[in-house]
Amino acid sequence: MKVKDMVKILEGTVLSGEDKMEKEVKYIGAADMMSDVLALSKPDMIILTGHTSIQAIRTAIVTDLLGLVFVRGKEIPEKTIEMAKEANLLLVHTNTYMYAACGKLYNAGLRGIDERR
Repeated sequence: MKVKDMVKILEGTVLSGEDKMEKEVKYIGAADMMSDVLALSKPDMIILTGHTSIQAIRTAIVTDLLGLVFVRGKEIPEKTIEMAKEANLLLVHTNTYMYAACGKLYNAGLRGIDERR
């Protein structure tokens, strides 16, 4: 699935990394604990999270994520968006809650890293 299709499914808004809309989403996951992201992520993966601090951006950069999707319509600090833009990291905002967002993407055919071997 392409990033643009994922954004459409989630009724999301792209805040950064607009040039990545044609990229293929290979892996997807969901976590609020950045230690889980550090331990379980793969390059070019997208993580759904409610953690909107700059630490989420730093973690995404270190793990070479394709991007982050901030769920639950959470307010995102301007510093977080600025850091994502500087790193050209895909950053998407959706009002959909994490559980429903995961379900929508799973129903659309995206699978977690444990199912893509």
